[in-house]
Amino acid sequence: MDISIVIIGVVVGVAIGFAIAKFLEKSNASKIVKGAKKSAAATIREAKVEAESIKKDKILQAKEKFIELKTEHEKVILSRDKKIGDAEKRIRDKESQLSSELAKSKNLNKDIEDKIKDYDHRNDYLEKKQEEIDKLLASKIQQLEVISGLSAEEAKSQLTESLKDNAKADAMALIQDTIEEAKLTAQQEAKKIIINTIQRIGTEEAIENCVSVFNLESDDVKGRIIGREGRNIRAIEAATGVEIIVDDTPEAIILSCFDSVRREVARLSLHKLVTDGRIHPARIEEVVKKTRKQIDEEIIDIGKRTVIDLGIHGLHPELIKTVGRMKYRSSYGQNLLHHSREVAKLCGVMAAELGLNPKLAKRAGLLHDIGKVPDTETEVPHAILGMQWAEKYGEKPEVCNAIGAHHDEIEMNSLLSPIVQVCDAISGARPGARRQVLDSYIQRLKDLEEIAFGFGGVKKAYAIQAGRELRVIVESEKVTDDKAANLSFEISQKIQTDMTYPGQVKVTVIRETRAVNIAK
Repeated sequence: MDISIVIIGVVVGVAIGFAIAKFLEKSNASKIVKGAKKSAAATIREAKVEAESIKKDKILQAKEKFIELKTEHEKVILSRDKKIGDAEKRIRDKESQLSSELAKSKNLNKDIEDKIKDYDHRNDYLEKKQEEIDKLLASKIQQLEVISGLSAEEAKSQLTESLKDNAKADAMALIQDTIEEAKLTAQQEAKKIIINTIQRIGTEEAIENCVSVFNLESDDVKGRIIGREGRNIRAIEAATGVEIIVDDTPEAIILSCFDSVRREVARLSLHKLVTDGRIHPARIEEVVKKTRKQIDEEIIDIGKRTVIDLGIHGLHPELIKTVGRMKYRSSYGQNLLHHSREVAKLCGVMAAELGLNPKLAKRAGLLHDIGKVPDTETEVPHAILGMQWAEKYGEKPEVCNAIGAHHDEIEMNSLLSPIVQVCDAISGARPGARRQVLDSYIQRLKDLEEIAFGFGGVKKAYAIQAGRELRVIVESEKVTDDKAANLSFEISQKIQTDMTYPGQVKVTVIRETRAVNIAK
């Protein structure tokens, strides 16, 4: 009984507590909703106020931007109006100027027409006067013919004969005077001719410049050099361009060529072939090719040794190579390298005596004849060509002028120039040093080779037999057998037309076909 009352009381208490809790919760929720509504209403009012403020600001900014754009637009319109006004003014000025020029042109045309009329009038007047003069001249000639009893042609003939007689008389008098003068100077001229003859006849020098003697251990080697039916000797001559003379001279053969470089290549190649023992066309070509490369290296080495011996520094490599090539070039019977070294030393001594720079003088003396060793033939004088090379490779103006002026091709503008000229004359002033015959002979051989190279398909060309034979090697792919015969005729006709030479020149065209394969 008590327990049930307690339970009931507890249940009633719980129900009452739940009801009270619900009532309190509902009361709090209503308060929260009211607070939220108040807060939202306040936020909305603030947002409306802020929106109104932003709207007013934007409207003000828009008005300011509009005013600014309007001002700029007005400025652009004003500027454009001004430009249009200026253009209209220029057009009006041009129109007025053209109008004035047109008026002037009309006046000028009128003046020209008046001048043309005046010119035509004068021309007619001059033609009439010329006709009157011609008639007057004809009448005068007729009067003179009547008076003299001779026609104009007869008078001209008599005058010509008279002038001829006078000219003959004057010429005979001049010849007589020349003969008398020659008699007075005959002894002096005879001495000069004899001295020049003695100087120019130098057999040893000629042999040294055109011929090399190749010594053999025994005459049996001659047969091996000649080869079967002469194929080896022909291969050597074709590869080197040197004529090989095999005669009765014991244990020696002669190499003949105007180009000392070719001759040296042939001599060294023969030495290698004879030493090696293998002498056949393929081996000959291989050895000649290697020897040419060796000679090129030797030329550079000679140039370097020369400039070191003379104390010359900073010379361009191309000039050093040119100095080395001088060893294989002769100038009127003198070895060009020995001549240039001698001139360099003389220039150094003379410059030192005069208080000038001896090193610069040596440099000019060594290089003064570099124009005599060009890679290709040219018509430019060697002094000018040497000066151009020196300028190209950075030599000083004094050196370039000394090179170009040592034969008076250009004006001397430094003290080095006369020193080089004098030393060049000193070095060359000895018997056998000035032989024009050899130089012109060498030039003729070079001209022969140049004529051959002027035709298509020519691979090599060598002038041999002292210029009496020209051997031309052609490319078999470009020149047929029939064309080779025609080429020989054309070259001979070209030589006959363009050159002056004693005797005859035999033109031999060689066409060789090779088939080469490699077995691997």
